[in-house]
Amino acid sequence: MEKLFKLKEHGTNVRTEIIAGITTFLTMAYIIFLNPAIIGKATTGMADTAVITATCIAAALGTWLIGWLSGYPMAQAPGLGLNAVFAYTLCGQFGLSAPAALGAVFISGVFFILLTVTGARAAIVKAIPLSLKKAITAGIGLFIALIGFTKTGLVVHPESGATVVDLTTFTVPVDPNNPGGPQMLNATTILAIVGLIIITVLLVKNVKAAIFIGMAATAVIANILQFGFKIDMGIVPPESWAPHIDFSMFGQCFTGMGELFSSHFLAIAAVLVTLLLVDMFDTIGTLIGAADKAGYLDENGNLPKIERAMLADAIATSAGAVFGTSTVTTYVESTAGIAAGGRTGLTSTVTGICFAIAMFFTPIVNFVPTSATAPVLIIVGILMCASLKEIEWDNVELAVPAFFTVVGMPFFYSITDGIAFGFISYVIVMMARGKFKKIHPLMYVIVLLFLLMYVISALQGLGVIK
Repeated sequence: MEKLFKLKEHGTNVRTEIIAGITTFLTMAYIIFLNPAIIGKATTGMADTAVITATCIAAALGTWLIGWLSGYPMAQAPGLGLNAVFAYTLCGQFGLSAPAALGAVFISGVFFILLTVTGARAAIVKAIPLSLKKAITAGIGLFIALIGFTKTGLVVHPESGATVVDLTTFTVPVDPNNPGGPQMLNATTILAIVGLIIITVLLVKNVKAAIFIGMAATAVIANILQFGFKIDMGIVPPESWAPHIDFSMFGQCFTGMGELFSSHFLAIAAVLVTLLLVDMFDTIGTLIGAADKAGYLDENGNLPKIERAMLADAIATSAGAVFGTSTVTTYVESTAGIAAGGRTGLTSTVTGICFAIAMFFTPIVNFVPTSATAPVLIIVGILMCASLKEIEWDNVELAVPAFFTVVGMPFFYSITDGIAFGFISYVIVMMARGKFKKIHPLMYVIVLLFLLMYVISALQGLGVIK
């Protein structure tokens, strides 16, 4: 271990690294339950068991890679927000099948690898203003939170149509076939609120693995209500307790290429641009934040070996797509392991092993209902909105595009459209100020692609083109 990870040089030991690795796993294990809820059968048609298998494999591979290539105690897994892009933008907005969407993720991972090894990543990062990068993170946070609010049943679409959305009445019909009949309390929504309170209190108390513990506690309450008091919480016990390792989506990303490339070129370009931008900024922001806590940044605030860490992210994304999951990214929860003393790639090795072992406990996922997973989406959304404080709201040149980016994602129910409106408005504002030279050429290219996408969409709607 000493030869592999240079533990003494980093002031750590095997015991500390193992504890740190397990700590990191517990703080981010919620993705095992949330990923099938976002990109599983209900939204994309992929079997939940296949998504769980792919999630655990992608997380293990990504975490091992970043630990071994960079030596940093970081962890990776399919990202929240990035999986929302997969389910609600690629499969929902663009109408792609799951294999075609996986094909897009695979290609974006390959592009990310090329951008990283050629150094072109730095040019893209430089091209986009910091405020827009932060707005993308916050916008995704609001989008995820909206999904969480709707899954809990707190936010509903009113039947009267008087408003776009409304607060639930906290009741549901006793007989689903008779909406106007007798009502009863909506147990799912009420328990989701309880779960939200539990996780919030744990976070306020600075409890490690607060999200996972809160989700698990809510799931336990849900099981007691359903099996002890006969209240339907939507829990369906597994047919068998045997581990169900499902490789049914393995290689489907390649079979979906035909459908993907039969789509309009600009639609494909928009998809790839969205995946690349979100993954890139998410990963960079997390890496810098976690590295800062670990004391890895140099005197100029730069992270040595960042390219190796980014390469691990890119490889894991393509590998994850092959197994059947959405884009992989570095997790901010890595800081929990760092706080527990993790300082080397051994921490990542342990976390990766935990994810690999978790793959054999798939039946447990059946006992975690929506009322337990949906509050996590809201909490993660809150945490992602922390980036709002770094936006220069007193500078109209940056405030306007940042605003459209942040609100566009939940209002348009599309991460792609939020980014598009933010970028387009940024170019318009800067041109209106006569600051043409301050707009990076790459921004013109990206904005042109988005504009052409909307023009073609409008023409298709009018029947001018097919």
